[in-house]
Amino acid sequence: MTAPGLFLARLRLTNFRSWRGLDAAFGASLICIAGENGAGKTNLLEAISLLAPGRGLRGARMGEVGRQEAGAGLPWAAAGRFETRAGPMEIGTGTDPEGATERRIYRLDGQALRSQGMLAERMAAVWITPQMDRLFQEGASGRRRFLDRLVWALEPGHAREVAAHDNAMAERNRLLAEGRADPAWLAGLEDAMARHAVAVAAARRALMLRLNAALAAGRATGAFPAARLDITCPITAALAETPALAAEDALRQGLAADRRRDAAAGGAARGAHKADLVLVHMPKGISAEFCSTGEQKALLVSVVLAHAALIAEARGFAPLLLLDEVAAHLDPTRREALFAALAALPAQVFMTGTDAEVFAPLAGIGQLFGAGEGRLFALG
Repeated sequence: MTAPGLFLARLRLTNFRSWRGLDAAFGASLICIAGENGAGKTNLLEAISLLAPGRGLRGARMGEVGRQEAGAGLPWAAAGRFETRAGPMEIGTGTDPEGATERRIYRLDGQALRSQGMLAERMAAVWITPQMDRLFQEGASGRRRFLDRLVWALEPGHAREVAAHDNAMAERNRLLAEGRADPAWLAGLEDAMARHAVAVAAARRALMLRLNAALAAGRATGAFPAARLDITCPITAALAETPALAAEDALRQGLAADRRRDAAAGGAARGAHKADLVLVHMPKGISAEFCSTGEQKALLVSVVLAHAALIAEARGFAPLLLLDEVAAHLDPTRREALFAALAALPAQVFMTGTDAEVFAPLAGIGQLFGAGEGRLFALG
């Protein structure tokens, strides 16, 4: 296995959900954490996910994360020491200890960060959780968030483009709802929406094309089924046929024409927020929504494995892989294939499970920890 270019060597937590305090050192690329339900395994993965840009694997708000006492969340902090090819790196996040802001703060090597974009240049994480077992049965927003996390790892500026599009759209929606139809003001917001929507769609399309090529070549996916990503989005489709500027013009004109309809509907009918991700099981030729739960999990694993290898080549480091109860719907043969594929990746992987015996094949390859009673302890 090639040494990961991004390696979490130490994790420290203070008042983070069920963890009153934690100071854990990791010395392997494969980290397995076993424990009963409620032992804090997912909380630990969530803490790691919050060291990357975004709201983490649960999408939690600030007040939901701090350890609860007397009906209120305590101030909390999470910090990680990473080994990278450029040298050691410290990332910290949590509530402001001085109380100057209610927003989550970030620090990189002890210095405050002004934006998550700066963090995205250095850190990335991708995850699979049990909640994602419903990814293909529920609404498009969850699939779109999953796609965008994959894109962020390739294009660190993608998060800024998504946020800028959504902010412009929210302001336009507000003005239309209030009946304040100042044409110049609306035109400016629609221009911003069009520019950022096309940038978002272009980044999503670029990731889709590169990832599909990696999946078609079977890179890093081992015995997992071949998959293909499709993006259902008029803007993405337009970019396959026309230059970006033409796509922007068409979207800008469409938004202007839709003002009356969007005011009545309470939201924009066009934009980057209308995209959806379709995952196709290639051997069967069907989309994931028609596959079994086990097949859906296997398809997600294929995508994440290929993505990690792709990002490692493109950026010099693979994202951290956070796999919560990933083996739950995998048969023994596919579980063995997963472990073999993970061991071959240039990525650090954190896996959880309720049964430590599931991780027995990784003895001597990875580190096995137990979680319980607010502690993380070595097993074996």
